[in-house]
Amino acid sequence: MKTWLAAARPRTLPLALASIILGSFLARADQRFSWTIAGLAALTTILLQILSNFANDYGDAVSGKDTELRVGPRRAVATGDISREAMLRGVIITSVLSLICGIALLYLAFNNRADGAVDSSVFWVFLVIGLLCIAAAIGYTNGKRPYGYAGFGDVAVLLFFGWVGVLGTYFLHTLSFSPLLLLPATSVGLFATGVLNVNNIRDIETDTMTGKKSIPARIGRDRAVQYHWLLLYAGMACAMAYSVFTDAPATAYLYLLSFPLFILNGRAIANHKQASELNPRLGQLALSTLLFVILFGIGTVL
Repeated sequence: MKTWLAAARPRTLPLALASIILGSFLARADQRFSWTIAGLAALTTILLQILSNFANDYGDAVSGKDTELRVGPRRAVATGDISREAMLRGVIITSVLSLICGIALLYLAFNNRADGAVDSSVFWVFLVIGLLCIAAAIGYTNGKRPYGYAGFGDVAVLLFFGWVGVLGTYFLHTLSFSPLLLLPATSVGLFATGVLNVNNIRDIETDTMTGKKSIPARIGRDRAVQYHWLLLYAGMACAMAYSVFTDAPATAYLYLLSFPLFILNGRAIANHKQASELNPRLGQLALSTLLFVILFGIGTVL
């Protein structure tokens, strides 16, 4: 059980939940919040994140991308703690659980609401999005052409951890959409992409050796650090733009209190050259993102 819990990588869950929390806060600010929808959305996201972690563990081991030179957390399949067959079963089970939970969430959001009916086509659109989330979680390191090995992981993180997570959660609460919400959704997506970028900077040498074409492996460490600064500054700029465009009161800028943590992270990534020194920065940026989301949310409902 301890091995499976480690393979699920609980430390990645707060970052996965950040978009759900932000979408729920934004819905609460519009007086359209549901604890049941928030809970089911969080559970679905947790299952999808665990699925992604299991699938990545399996895919990296099968493809040979995980080697003894890797500095990151211990991988269960590559080290033999969990067999390939058992992990594959784990991927299948979490895929099914994610789908069941997601369908329950959609049913509750669209078919059991006292505030009006929703066109049935919306249900099917969200179901397709859910299936794409499952496919993306598996396809990152699996299949004939894993998109994570080609350097497209950053795009997927921005899309699913940012836009889909925040806007989808908000819509499930409110059954509405506002284009301005793309700004805070982009903020969370960019910060989550920053977490992936730290991971890829840490693994730049082993990724280059094994042919994994992450963005840092493609552009080199120095430019990857510049890219990291861009993600952090652009994420905060999107949040500020939302506050300005919505004519938010001063209390809505509470999230700026988290900005020094992002600066500290950027400086650490620039100055720490050893791969082992970057491991703590992954968790630090993930928790900084969660703090940003909580402060942003509190500011919107005050």
